[in-house]
Amino acid sequence: MMEKTNKKSIFENPLFSTKVKSANVKPPELLIGYFLGPFGALLASGIFTNFLNRYWTDVLFANYRVETVVDGETVMQLPAGSPIATFLSLLPLISTILIVAGNLLVGQLIERTKTRAGKARPWMLLSSLLLAIGCIVLFIAPMGNGTDTPVLTMVLTAIAYNVYYAIAYPMYNTANSTLVPVSTRNSSQRGLIASFTNFAHLGVMGAGGMVFPAIVSLFLGGWDNPNFTGWTVTFIVIGIVSFLFVVLQYYFTRERVTEESFHLENQDAPKKSISIGMQFKGVGTDAFWWIIIIFYLIFQFSGSLKNMSCNYFTVAQYGKDFGNYANTIINVLGAVPMAIAMAFIWPLSRKYGKRLVVMVGLLIGAVGGIIAGIWADVFPVVCVGVALKSFGSSPACYMILAMISDVLDHIEAKHGYRCDGLTMSIYSSIMAATTPLAQAFFNLITNAGANATMVTVCYIWIETGVYIACAVLMLFFIVEKYLKSDRVQILERQKAEALAAGIEWVEPEVRLRREQEEAERLSEEARKMELKARCEKKGLSYEEEEAKYQAKMEEKRRAAEAKKAAKAAKSNKKEGE
Repeated sequence: MMEKTNKKSIFENPLFSTKVKSANVKPPELLIGYFLGPFGALLASGIFTNFLNRYWTDVLFANYRVETVVDGETVMQLPAGSPIATFLSLLPLISTILIVAGNLLVGQLIERTKTRAGKARPWMLLSSLLLAIGCIVLFIAPMGNGTDTPVLTMVLTAIAYNVYYAIAYPMYNTANSTLVPVSTRNSSQRGLIASFTNFAHLGVMGAGGMVFPAIVSLFLGGWDNPNFTGWTVTFIVIGIVSFLFVVLQYYFTRERVTEESFHLENQDAPKKSISIGMQFKGVGTDAFWWIIIIFYLIFQFSGSLKNMSCNYFTVAQYGKDFGNYANTIINVLGAVPMAIAMAFIWPLSRKYGKRLVVMVGLLIGAVGGIIAGIWADVFPVVCVGVALKSFGSSPACYMILAMISDVLDHIEAKHGYRCDGLTMSIYSSIMAATTPLAQAFFNLITNAGANATMVTVCYIWIETGVYIACAVLMLFFIVEKYLKSDRVQILERQKAEALAAGIEWVEPEVRLRREQEEAERLSEEARKMELKARCEKKGLSYEEEEAKYQAKMEEKRRAAEAKKAAKAAKSNKKEGE
């Protein structure tokens, strides 16, 4: 009789081990794992949101445009009702079905993945190559095909669009979004992670809105005389960058919450499988889940519509000559307040709660939108309104993933299982699908930018109304008051399950601390061995070099203690005043 052997996962190989060994989230993990990684991965998406539609109309299908008089000005645009115009309206709309299906599938794959690397990180690593391929494929469709009906170009465009948005993007984005709730149970750290992740998202939108127009003008021939080859080369480079940054993100992230269940399970115990029906029941019966999902759906759709209509708005309101410059100025004025807001949004949220800060911010944003909408033809006033609107929307942008994570903990406390995969697949579906839906909506009601009034509605008024609606939703989002009791309930259930299965129970914080101490011990041993080897090679005294090192470390410890004491004294002085 043959002996049964357990097939090891590829992620058992030390080559695929995370570089993060700390029990808590530290700066390298924050910066590389939750800012640089998502920034590089989503850079192409940020550009697509702002300019893919215009690339189609002004570059890919530029030869099929005709002269049209709009508001007394002659412009080049695709004929209304033409096969190409119809195709560009229907492609994103129809593709939404595949995009949502792709996100839901990836979510379930993540939910059923159990490796030492976690459940989301393996899929994120796989997505690194697919993102690069998808990005490049989207720009190899030929510029027209020499016929009156460019069927070949449209077919290749449709395939390329879905390679990126229905396969590559869902795999990365669902995995990336799942990392926030499974990275740690510490609410403060989780909120900080969410802030960095969403700042990366805003960063790519800023790059797409502010930096890429300069690239178009300087290197890609501008919109009047576009360089098709330049576009292809540019996105080959961006695709390679995406691949490298996602790989870095994989190595500098860690799923601490996932590890809790992974370490509790032994080889003989039956694995708990959470069916899709159970997951739908878990999320579908939770009011807070519905509030935050509806919140994100309308918030994201209005934001996507605003981003893609900005360039059309500035041209329609201020003319073609000044419109492109106005677009850049407005994008800068939108990005700067959001960047500034990041410094104090999380401290305010810790003090007053995410819900209140988000609600007040949205009301401020609505005021800015009203100002910009009433005086849409006065550029300086619009700039003020846009800046105020962007500033007010910052808390919602930064806190959305943290709020979703709180809801997932609440669901786990009630039902005894998590629904990260399903929830994050829906979250990612919304993020991915709202862009093509916004494209289709915009093209249908404005004829690709010909209607100045409707362009203004798309750019300002729809988002302003959504801000008010989202502020109302926040009135009912009171999940934060349950966080402490939810955490206690989750730990009690985990302990009971471990003891029932005959597994030694170790508090998650204790296990993580032990792992960190072990990693630090191994690192110290490696340092000493490296120092001994260097001393032998150079004929130095190991004892003397080690003494120098220890003296240096002692000096650092004293400096840190002095700094800590000075900070404490300053704090005590303020309290005494």
